[in-house]
Amino acid sequence: MLLPKQLNNKKMGDKHIIKTQWKGDLTFEADVNGHKVVMDANQEAGGNDSGPSPKKLMLVALSGCTGMDVVSILKKMHVDIEKCNIEVQGDVTEVHPKHYFKMHVIYEFTGKDLPIEKLEKAVKMSEDTYCGVEALYRKAIEVTSEIKIIESK
Repeated sequence: MLLPKQLNNKKMGDKHIIKTQWKGDLTFEADVNGHKVVMDANQEAGGNDSGPSPKKLMLVALSGCTGMDVVSILKKMHVDIEKCNIEVQGDVTEVHPKHYFKMHVIYEFTGKDLPIEKLEKAVKMSEDTYCGVEALYRKAIEVTSEIKIIESK
């Protein structure tokens, strides 16, 4: 158990708590602030495929965290984007325990005359300062990114 002084003098913030309930077979349902998240394995692994696997939700957490940051930062920069799509690719080890050893984030912005410098700055701010999910992942794995722009008509 880590004591507060063992946290490298970092100020302790909120504690997040979720509860997960087994629903049978390999299906679990998590309650996250009143939102239900169903997790399951695919049929080949013995599940019913009634929800995403917990491991893939790690990719979802990264895309949502950085996406919220980037969209918020761009709004403050007065950059008018029409769409922001994020794809996260995760490379998995071949041996157990199978885990991600690399993630690659592709930001796809749609808009008219979007300023690449501001898009790059917003992504970098999320990566280096604001996205807590990415900050944690970077301590264990390689995380890379790229930006794609689709010019609207």
